Amino acid sequence: MAREKIKIKKIDNVTARQVTFSKRRRGLFKKASELAVLCDAEVGLIVFSSTGKLFEFCNSSTKDMITRYNQYSHAINQQDRPSLELQLENGNNCKLSKEVAERTQQLRRMKGEDLQGLNLQELQQLEKLLEKGLGRVIDAKENRLMSEITALQKKGMELEEENKKLKQKTGMLCRGITQVPAVESSDIGIQEEGISSDSMTNVYSCSSGPPLDDDSSDTSLKLGLPYSSCNGKL
Repeated sequence: MAREKIKIKKIDNVTARQVTFSKRRRGLFKKASELAVLCDAEVGLIVFSSTGKLFEFCNSSTKDMITRYNQYSHAINQQDRPSLELQLENGNNCKLSKEVAERTQQLRRMKGEDLQGLNLQELQQLEKLLEKGLGRVIDAKENRLMSEITALQKKGMELEEENKKLKQKTGMLCRGITQVPAVESSDIGIQEEGISSDSMTNVYSCSSGPPLDDDSSDTSLKLGLPYSSCNGKL
């Protein structure tokens, strides 16, 4: 007589459900033991009943098998992580590429290029944007000009001050040059004070003597008349 198949669904009767759980659990553990022996595999089972009771089966050590399972899961996650990071990086690259394309098109439109696909409202918005940009450019240019003018004025004042100092130095040098001859003449006068009046008279008499080529000296010699020499002798 053929055995009737049981429909796979939750058993409503609590007693029948508990009996079925016990039978199926023993059969499951038996099949797991056969699998471990026939295939030389490490098999571990952990079952909790509906009442929360724990049943386990392992052909080696349940704790060692759980530790090995955790290590294997961690290694799998580490291997899958680069692929996930690569996917995120590819997504960011696509986003950045799209943004660069939009900015490039906007820049071309601000230059007056590629305006065919714009409607009237978009053209007006572009015009307002250009006007704002032009105003900022004008303000920046004015600020730069004012700063340059201020710097030039400051430099001009510094040059004027330096020019005044140079004029003062030049005036002092000119006054020093004019005072040098007076000092030298005074030194000469001091040196001349040490010379006696007789010496000066002799020097003057020697210097004031008649020249050798004078005609009056020749006439005196011819007539036998005496004349004064530098030493006062005939």
